[in-house]
Amino acid sequence: MNVIFITGTDTDVGKTLTTAALAAALSATGSSVAMYKPTQSGVAADGHGDTDEVMRLGGIDAACDGIRLDEAMAPRAAAARAGQALPDLAHHVDRIAELAASHDHVLVEGAGGLLVELDNQRHTLVDLAGAAMRTANTQFVVVCRSGLGTLNHTGLTLEVLRYRGFSDAALVIGSWPAVPSEVESSNRAYLEDLMGTRFLGALPAGAAALQPAAFRALAPGWLKIPAPARGDG
Repeated sequence: MNVIFITGTDTDVGKTLTTAALAAALSATGSSVAMYKPTQSGVAADGHGDTDEVMRLGGIDAACDGIRLDEAMAPRAAAARAGQALPDLAHHVDRIAELAASHDHVLVEGAGGLLVELDNQRHTLVDLAGAAMRTANTQFVVVCRSGLGTLNHTGLTLEVLRYRGFSDAALVIGSWPAVPSEVESSNRAYLEDLMGTRFLGALPAGAAALQPAAFRALAPGWLKIPAPARGDG
């Protein structure tokens, strides 16, 4: 089983859109894909959340949350405002394992950045990945910005991942403008050549506004997803 953790260098960098694009691109290789969101805060007034958006754009039908919270705040603060208890790490590990038992890939989208706390024991997404890696092949995709400041933020995130034993993270630029600035072009060249990481690609600005069928058709061209190995039989 393969569990892919999607984190960002900050909030609102394009994690959900990247998760949807990964779902579409992996599905296009013939793989079955599920998605899990340990903590969803900031649910829209109509109840629409990140898992719903991944299902809508990515075309998958297996996606769920550990908990949904109304306030657009860090999970611990949002849960406190709502008077709800956050699920513990073991709950998330079990839910991921359940999805992985019937799918080739499970995409796990974090909340905010890498070290945002997911429960009252101060566990983060990297802690969850460490627990999951005992029974699954785990890896990280880091979603970053294109503009000024992204090199530092991306480097800090990758440094933490390497320190915690995840040295092969992949990078995605969450929103790439139609007319990039000189700074953005320079940043992309740097990120594409960053030693120890794989640059999967960049999502075009405005991709979320595409019709789902168009999004799914274009996603494999945005992200460099290797085709799965096929047996002779």
